[in-house]
Amino acid sequence: MAMARTSVQQRRWFPSGQPQTLQIAVALLYWNAALGLIFGIGAGGIGLLLELALLALDAVGGFGIANERKWGYVVALAAAFAPLVLLVVVTGSLFAGGLLNLIFQVALVALLLHPMSRNYYKLWFR
Repeated sequence: MAMARTSVQQRRWFPSGQPQTLQIAVALLYWNAALGLIFGIGAGGIGLLLELALLALDAVGGFGIANERKWGYVVALAAAFAPLVLLVVVTGSLFAGGLLNLIFQVALVALLLHPMSRNYYKLWFR
C-alpha cells in the first residue's frame, strides 16, 4: 500500500535563511511590537487603539516576512511608514517622538526598501 505524501508546512518566526537586511527588519518589527505592547498599556482612548493597530501591523508584518509571504512584506512596509506618517499628521514634525525613535523607524524603512531585500522579495516570496 502506498502512502500519500503530504507536505508539512512549517511556520517560522525568524527568517534565518533570508538576507541580513530582512533578518534585521524582522527583528526591528518584533521589537517595535514589544515596545508598543509595553507603552501602549499606558495610553488611553484613541492612543490605545493606534498603539494596538501599530502593534498588530508590526507583528503580522514580521511573521509574514519570516514565512516569505508577499502580503507580509506589504504589511511590514505599512508598519514601517505608519508611525512616520502619524507623527507628521498629528504633531506636524518628525522629531516629536524623539530622535532615537526617528532613527529606528528610518532604519526599518531603509532595510525593507534596500535592493537586497527587494530582490529577495521579488524572487522568493509567494
